[in-house]
Amino acid sequence: MLAIGCHPDDIEISCAGTLAKYKKLGHDVILCHVANGNKGHLIIPSEELRDIRKNEAISSGKVIDAEVISLDMPDLEIYGDDKRARDTVVDVIRYVKPDIIITHYPDDYMPDHVAVSKLVFDASFSASVPYYKTSQEAHTLNTPIYYMDTLAGIRFNPEDYVDITETMELKLEMLNQHQSQMKWLLEHDNIDLSEFVTAGSRFRGLQCGVKYAEGFIPCRVWGKVRTGHLLP
Repeated sequence: MLAIGCHPDDIEISCAGTLAKYKKLGHDVILCHVANGNKGHLIIPSEELRDIRKNEAISSGKVIDAEVISLDMPDLEIYGDDKRARDTVVDVIRYVKPDIIITHYPDDYMPDHVAVSKLVFDASFSASVPYYKTSQEAHTLNTPIYYMDTLAGIRFNPEDYVDITETMELKLEMLNQHQSQMKWLLEHDNIDLSEFVTAGSRFRGLQCGVKYAEGFIPCRVWGKVRTGHLLP
């Protein structure tokens, strides 16, 4: 199970409950963030913030004993048509060899998220082509992709839901590792990120008849559609 988010904390906000559920079921879980989050503050200098957020992401992964990979690209310098960036994502997919990938919805609120969504879509196909050479051997699977929720669910109508009632506390514990963002958003924007995420999870739960849930949209293109149910 490979989750590829843009910034440290994006995965925790949108799909950490599902990842914790995969882990409880005995699956390997890998968290990858493409950007290093170095511009997510107005007081902490970028280089210092980069290191802080990398360590926060590692701490989050430890909550569910998940491997964490950072591609260390600067915020707002990620482009969906950048071949070097795509090949970096190709190598992550070839290294992990996942059965399923979760990433950003293509219609999201900021360019970094949109770029990562495109990079993952393109890289997931390229990773399966043996004659497309990178530093890693090809993955034999054109990996199915599930798109995770947008912030506040705007322009996102889930087609699949995962009941995360039993893993909601783990989701919040993972999120709580990202203190640089949680404190900054509360002080600067009056946003309690924990409350924000809880409200979103409760809303998705109301939609599908459970207490807390996360919503997803499968990438429905030829080669990625599978029989059965891939979400936990």
